[in-house]
Amino acid sequence: MTTGTEEPVIAILAEEWEAIDTLASGFGDPEWDLPTECPGWTVRDAVSHLIGIERTLLGDPSPPPLDVLPPHVGNEIGARNEAWVAPRRSRPGPTVLEEFRAVMARRLADLRSSPPARFDEVGPSPVGEVPYREFMNVRVMDSWVHEQDIRVATGRPGHDSGPAAQLSLDRLCSAMPFVVGKQAAAPEGASVRFELRGPLARRIDVVVRDGRGKTATSLDGPPTAVLDMEVEVFWRLACGRVEGSAARVAGLVNGEGDTELASRVLDAMSFMI
Repeated sequence: MTTGTEEPVIAILAEEWEAIDTLASGFGDPEWDLPTECPGWTVRDAVSHLIGIERTLLGDPSPPPLDVLPPHVGNEIGARNEAWVAPRRSRPGPTVLEEFRAVMARRLADLRSSPPARFDEVGPSPVGEVPYREFMNVRVMDSWVHEQDIRVATGRPGHDSGPAAQLSLDRLCSAMPFVVGKQAAAPEGASVRFELRGPLARRIDVVVRDGRGKTATSLDGPPTAVLDMEVEVFWRLACGRVEGSAARVAGLVNGEGDTELASRVLDAMSFMI
């Protein structure tokens, strides 16, 4: 392939898509039909969704809209996603995987042949108007999260370290000030600590100052509330795969300090679906 740029995110996307390829290569027919925590989507559907997104970014024609939308589709974006997913439900899993490989190869070739300036161009993305480089970081996160959806569904944990996992978790963690300050409406001066355990373990301290949540490198005293959980639980909560109430009942999160604030933050953690 012609290489026009050494933009680091290209190598991370390649790593992520190779991880999905390797994972799915070992599936038997029943595993392709297992439900994921994305409402209405199976393992096959998750892979089909990634195909649809990258084909769209390649400029391929969009499929026609569906005449009837299933109950799990609640908005226009969901309807567009479903139009790519639905036709592949009748295809064998290995056939969908072959298309995934071909599409991702085309996508990487396109990115590698792009001039460096392309990655500085500001344009639309799921997180607003940002440089294309930032958009591709979002593509890493989306792909990694769907890979983890597939791993949860099939009982095959893994790929919980390395550049793609690190980048994805960094992006999810960066939203916690919004969760604490805006969605949970923590009071002025309150601080919340997220204690994440397992691979990529880390501590995130968020304090509310001037009415906004902000990441803090240190706190003046003990945190007002602490949420202690595994990294897997963290991303599942942040991405709307499990509700805060369900995580509490299952004992997946340990709340300390101001337990009312801890519960409010836990219930507000779903910022991305």
